[in-house]
Amino acid sequence: MPGRPARYQNARLDPALAVLEGFHALKHALRFGAEVVEAASADLAAILALADVLAPDLALLLPRLLDEVGEEEFARLTPSAPPTPVVALARRPAADPDALLAGPHPGAVVLLDHPNHLGNLGAVIRVAAAAGAAGVLTTGERDPWHPTALRGSAGLHFALPVARLPGPLPGGRPLVALDPKGISLWEADLPPRAVLAFGGERRGLGPAILAAADLRVAIPMEAGVSSLNLATAVAVVLFEARRRGGA
Repeated sequence: MPGRPARYQNARLDPALAVLEGFHALKHALRFGAEVVEAASADLAAILALADVLAPDLALLLPRLLDEVGEEEFARLTPSAPPTPVVALARRPAADPDALLAGPHPGAVVLLDHPNHLGNLGAVIRVAAAAGAAGVLTTGERDPWHPTALRGSAGLHFALPVARLPGPLPGGRPLVALDPKGISLWEADLPPRAVLAFGGERRGLGPAILAAADLRVAIPMEAGVSSLNLATAVAVVLFEARRRGGA
């Protein structure tokens, strides 16, 4: 069996595992039912004290999960050690895009078209979990479960289905494309149970998604402001849809 540093490095390339870096990622993963395989901390007392304040619901569980390791070994577990010195490995839950889209969840599904920045991707997942979205789907080659994305979501990947689409978007829900040339969000009639599609800040949505959209919607902005951060744009639309009862 490989040593601990090798196990953690190998896990970063293992599609069956998720690498959780930092206390908040581990906290949220456990709250939403993650199966944690192992966890290590360079300062067990500090992590348990943090749990007493921020996550008393986990105070009894964490001592059974965590192994204390030296600072030198801990530094070898990740490329950049988190400020709260804990790292864990968990099994990725299965997420079927077809089942997500056909399922009964009343919330919207967020679709990210070829996201490039993994930290932003993770922040979108955090927003989607907070807004009660049904799930998050991505297109392109980026792994939405990359450790950097998990760090950006603070472990909230485990709060809702997150998956990469292997092919074209299946049907079953109305498709709403966020497009600067679309109808103002304040005036648009957002359908319930929609797929809300977002492109990157630079290139926007691809032509295939724009062509397939049932509705194109724009976020009204002040003159001269060309775009919003991806996670901010998702938050604006998701919470507006939720306010109206459509997400």
